[in-house]
Amino acid sequence: MSVGAALLGGFIGTLVLTTTLTAASELRVTRMDIPFLLGTAWTQDRTRARVLGYALHFMAGLMFALGYYAVFVTLGRAGWLLGTALGLVHGLFAGTTLVNVLLPAVHPRMGTPFSASNATPLLEPPGFMLLNYGRATPVVTVLGHAVYGAIVGVFVAAGGR
Repeated sequence: MSVGAALLGGFIGTLVLTTTLTAASELRVTRMDIPFLLGTAWTQDRTRARVLGYALHFMAGLMFALGYYAVFVTLGRAGWLLGTALGLVHGLFAGTTLVNVLLPAVHPRMGTPFSASNATPLLEPPGFMLLNYGRATPVVTVLGHAVYGAIVGVFVAAGGR
């Protein structure tokens, strides 16, 4: 197992995850746009927000790949099945805690359930399991993260041979 394999898997996994989430948004399966969500935390400019958001999402994907790698090393094994399980946990955690609870608390342009009626935030809060962005959003998010985990697991396992 190597860090390089984990980072390559993280890059490709993030590419697949981001493409899946973007396609789901463009096809109106979900209203969630992760790059825009991340980027608007740093700028109000919608175009810059999307570009910055893509960069932040890829950096996060690489960081999570290192976390997956640490789990693989600790367990002494890696593979698509273990990666998928980690991805499922990652997707569920992202949907229920990270984005739902933490992001509205720190995002300067996102409303919260407690926003005043005269406030006009740029983004609505995601709600439990991201349901404010559409009923299919939790499914797309969790499955996308499971695929991301599988890809990282495959690359880490292949890097150990």
